[in-house]
Amino acid sequence: MMKSKCSSFGSLRMDRSYLFINLINDWSWTLRLQGRNRYPFKGGVIMKEIYFGAKAIALLSVMALVCSLLVGGSAWAASKQDKKVFTTDFRIEECTWANTGRNAYFSLNINDFLRLTDGQVVLDITVLNETRLINFVTAKGVPLSVLTRVVQELETENGSLIERSRNFFARCLETNDIFYFGEDVFPVAIGGSWLAGQLGAQPGVIMPGTFLLGARYFQEVAPDVAEDRAEHVAMGLQISTDAGDFEDCVEVLETTPLERKSKSIKRYCPGIGLVFDGELELVDFNLAP
Repeated sequence: MMKSKCSSFGSLRMDRSYLFINLINDWSWTLRLQGRNRYPFKGGVIMKEIYFGAKAIALLSVMALVCSLLVGGSAWAASKQDKKVFTTDFRIEECTWANTGRNAYFSLNINDFLRLTDGQVVLDITVLNETRLINFVTAKGVPLSVLTRVVQELETENGSLIERSRNFFARCLETNDIFYFGEDVFPVAIGGSWLAGQLGAQPGVIMPGTFLLGARYFQEVAPDVAEDRAEHVAMGLQISTDAGDFEDCVEVLETTPLERKSKSIKRYCPGIGLVFDGELELVDFNLAP
């Protein structure tokens, strides 16, 4: 493990003469020893007396700040990321539900189809002519029954199955938000299957009806199983793919507290839906009129 620059500073030998430290703008600072006695300590020596003038005090303050940034910079950045607030309360009790229709960036229309690939991995997304009734009690204690639409995602590599998932969505008519109620994942060993109402899970939002820059929300609310969350990081994008050129597209950053270093960028275009999923690019689509 790399040794901290700040911890190694304490091991530098400070002798009886002077310690010179040059800062920006060629400033030079001097600490003069007032006594000869030295007391040994692990990693170096300490002086009996040092004269601390105003400049020295200012210098030590700067040094403390620099060291705190060097040592704690990464931890501070991670802590700042962790402190971001992501919405989990979507007032779903006020929704009237539909399992067809679409908003600008996500479709529940039967037989709508998207294909994305990077040349080896192929992801096919198909809105199936299937529904699933999900019964659950909201976080506010309100029992709900929602008939959701099944959307299949089939991921293959060189023709071999990687993952097949059946995802359950419904649209809130009042807001045009598309809600995510769970998924069945195959092979089961991959993990990640969840369902609203089971083991404390609640619905999340997969795509709001109104795209607001900077919005943050949970897509999946299944504690310790699936906790994907989204942040709107860009809008008004022009995107070119093998399937066509699109305008007014948006970008979503996906993270999860279950894997702190995991990040995924997705881009959506109006009237189409997902056009980039990481390295996967839209190459074909078929949408209902």
